[in-house]
Amino acid sequence: MKILRYLLVYRRFLLIVLTPLLLLPLPLVIKTKEAECAYTLFVIAIFWLTEALPLAVSALLPAFMFPLFGIMGSKQVASAYFKDFHLLLIGVICLATSIEKWNLHKRVALKMVMLVGVNPAWLMLGFMVSCAFLSMWLSNTSAAAMVMPIVEAVAQQIIRAEAEADELEMSCSNGSTNPALELDGRHTYNNNVGSTVSERKSRKDKYSGIFKVMCLCVAYSATIGGLTTITGTSTNLIFTEHFNSRYPGCQCINFGSWFILSIPIAVIILLLSWVWLQWLFLGFDFKNMFRCGKKKTSREEASSKVIQEEYKKLGPISYPETVTLVLFILMTLLWFTRDPGFIPGWSSLFPKYKSYITDSTAALVIGLLFFIIPAKTLPRTSNGENTVFDYTPLITWKEFQSCMPWEIAILVGGGFALADGCEVSKLSEWVASKLTPLGSLPLWLVILISCLIVTSVTEVASNPATITIFLPILSPLAEAIHVNPLFILIPATLCTSFAFLLPVANPANAIVFSYGHLTIMDMVKAGLGINIIGVAVVMLAIMTWIVPIFDLYTYPSWVPNIPTTNGTGL
Repeated sequence: MKILRYLLVYRRFLLIVLTPLLLLPLPLVIKTKEAECAYTLFVIAIFWLTEALPLAVSALLPAFMFPLFGIMGSKQVASAYFKDFHLLLIGVICLATSIEKWNLHKRVALKMVMLVGVNPAWLMLGFMVSCAFLSMWLSNTSAAAMVMPIVEAVAQQIIRAEAEADELEMSCSNGSTNPALELDGRHTYNNNVGSTVSERKSRKDKYSGIFKVMCLCVAYSATIGGLTTITGTSTNLIFTEHFNSRYPGCQCINFGSWFILSIPIAVIILLLSWVWLQWLFLGFDFKNMFRCGKKKTSREEASSKVIQEEYKKLGPISYPETVTLVLFILMTLLWFTRDPGFIPGWSSLFPKYKSYITDSTAALVIGLLFFIIPAKTLPRTSNGENTVFDYTPLITWKEFQSCMPWEIAILVGGGFALADGCEVSKLSEWVASKLTPLGSLPLWLVILISCLIVTSVTEVASNPATITIFLPILSPLAEAIHVNPLFILIPATLCTSFAFLLPVANPANAIVFSYGHLTIMDMVKAGLGINIIGVAVVMLAIMTWIVPIFDLYTYPSWVPNIPTTNGTGL
């Protein structure tokens, strides 16, 4: 027992020590660059999947292992850790910092919920839409953390109103004056007493279901909303940078093209998830959802009151909120109009340097403005003269640093270094030669297998680590079976975000689970259905409307020619 206890306490240390030792025969016995690169990849992959070390720390291993094995020089590896992706991330985080600082996110979320109404089903949809919209521009974790306190307050108020209504009904049934019940001669004391136990259980289940469905709708919509934009989630960013680096001749993945292919997917998954959660926890009352002209219930009145009070606390929209909103719209417009494809974009104004401009250029220009534009206007005295005041920008460097996800930045850099190492060592070519037999399978089956594998792995590993591990494998797979790499990479990237089953699978899941209204089985039961919905919708999309966007059935000229055979001994 004592030995077992020590093993449990020091399991992380043992994993860190034993993993490199157990895999060491690979480069020692098979003395090739492919084997040495594979050894590095396996060690880092195990560390990422088990989180034996922090993700960012594990991502630094290529920086000394590749020079140690003579795969890449130290300067060459170091240059892979900072790319165009990081500039895009900096610009987006500047926007996110300002949105959080000036409470623009809360105003947007509450306004959206007020627009859809307070019927329980529509209220839930309102929270899902608002959370999904926020996660398009902020991180999924931030979106869930922002919306969840509002949801908790509304849910608490709903339960309080329901409890008061139940108490009133019980007091009436026990002899208090109630004209409505007296006119209905079917209510008797004995019948009510007999039905009270079952009714109380039913009400308790209903109250519990309200909390569960409200929590889950926030967690899942935060993840679903992140699918729609390149900056919405780290997996999209990692895929974009990997694809544009591996296939520089394409440059077909940008903010606009990704939004066009992913927004229908996100909308369909969001609506089906809404129906699924309603049916699973509250029962999908279709007739009651679309009732018109009827008086609001006590629950709906309570919800409406809480939301309106929260919105009133924000007061009128402030100057910093207005400026942040304007810059947000400007950044979005610059992204969409840079190179939309169907019409010339603003990048065509610089024909000689068109390929020099990317989405990160626009993001960085707008991001810098947050450090320049003052956070308040010049106050005026009674005679109309401006008074002197301390200059403060919309955001400060300290505020930006507190929001900047440095772990993700280093993790992505480590992924780029691994990808470069696979290319230089010819490991990608070796993998491609071994995957060639998969070309005999139907294409839809290859895509489905890829989606199911990444969806399963991402439940026990972080999303960025999962996509970073699989991209260098799936790219050679597509080349080996002679199909457009986007056919496999796009669905795999989207499915990497489908971490719905467990609290540890996704930070948004962990946030809502921490409120104490959910059990593990609640999340597994609900998440399994949404995983199935997500994979099915992605498969539908990649076989239908995404095909003409990128002409997927044509093998592109920008894919490098990789030999199908390799004489290495790996």
